[in-house]
Amino acid sequence: MDQWLRNTNVVKVISLIIGILLWAVVRADNAPIAGTGGAGILEEKIGNVAVTPKYDTDQFYVVQVDPPQVTLSLTGRDSALKKVMNSGTYSVELDLTKVGKGEYLLPVTPVGFPSNVTVKSTPANVRVVIDDKKNKSMPVTVNVTGIPAVGLKAGQPVAKPKQVTVSVPSRIYDEVESVRADVNVEKASSPVSSKVKLVAYNKDGKPIETAVINPAVVEVEVPITSPFTLVPLQVKLVGEPPRGYAVASVRQSTDKVTVFGPQNVLDRLEFYEGPQVNLGDLKEDKEFTLPIPPRNNIKQLDPDKVTVNVTIVPSVTKTLEAIPLSIIGQNDGFDTKVVLPESGQLNLTVEGAQELIDKLKPQDVQGILDVSNLPPGKHEVPVTWNLPTFVKKGPQQDFKATVEISAKPGKQPETPPATPPAAP
Repeated sequence: MDQWLRNTNVVKVISLIIGILLWAVVRADNAPIAGTGGAGILEEKIGNVAVTPKYDTDQFYVVQVDPPQVTLSLTGRDSALKKVMNSGTYSVELDLTKVGKGEYLLPVTPVGFPSNVTVKSTPANVRVVIDDKKNKSMPVTVNVTGIPAVGLKAGQPVAKPKQVTVSVPSRIYDEVESVRADVNVEKASSPVSSKVKLVAYNKDGKPIETAVINPAVVEVEVPITSPFTLVPLQVKLVGEPPRGYAVASVRQSTDKVTVFGPQNVLDRLEFYEGPQVNLGDLKEDKEFTLPIPPRNNIKQLDPDKVTVNVTIVPSVTKTLEAIPLSIIGQNDGFDTKVVLPESGQLNLTVEGAQELIDKLKPQDVQGILDVSNLPPGKHEVPVTWNLPTFVKKGPQQDFKATVEISAKPGKQPETPPATPPAAP
């Protein structure tokens, strides 16, 4: 090998070959391609490049960019163009930082290209419409769709957060009517929780595409429960305090209860009968905490307990004069009248709390004579009294009255049906 290198002719041949190879490499790199600018310069086109506006997003809203995309023509050496095409770091910007609300024709600026690549945009200018941005605080409305599993019902949905900010162009600010989240509970048997994208709607119920909502997604929970209804809670009072004492007031911790159960049972509920409170033998204030009993296939009650506070005071008495007697149970074919007392009125001594008794008048009390199923003739009938709550009649006042029943003129009295003979 050393002998070859000492040969001058061999060295000259090798040098010639290396020189030819280097020339070929440089020539290939700079060779012009048909249809290009020659001298090793190439052209490339990039279509559908989005125009990116630069502006104060807190103050303005870009309503329209026309066209929204442009075509870029790139000129440069092959290696430089390949580097640009492979990087994908380029963009086309529209500088709006020096303009405000209005309509403009402005140039676009390609960015992210090296200095050895020439870039031309087609078109070079785009039309842009800018509006002021306005923010509107709106509650989140949850629209529940679908039907839960058999026998269950969707409860009141809860959105977190329940208030969001809607940003829109000022020209459509008044059109924003609602912000809604749609949740499907089809065949659900347990609470439904999900993250839901919000949509702003106008007064016609159409989505507002340009609205920006912050936050754009909220957490929504829809309880799935048995059917329920809210009805008055009736606590039954039984008995009465001994003589000399009276109930001044009764207060319940709640006067309504939410009842969960079958829908056909709930549909018949006008009120819910709660526990009994026994007022007998009470001579002082007392507090009762009692469970509310489930009845008639009721599954759940909310609340399930009630606290009843009874206020007891010394009683006072008062005599109410000339209370008229009322007759009930009369037959249409008879005349019934009170013959004793002749006035058809009675005096009654009542007992109760001072505050109640002081306000009591004769017309607040009703004396009742029940003549149901009585035949014609004179009859002595006991008087029953309809008294206001927490008022009782005084002792030794078991009144009776005499009534006379006779057939009306021109009418035959109805006779009871004959009793069939007993079977032999």
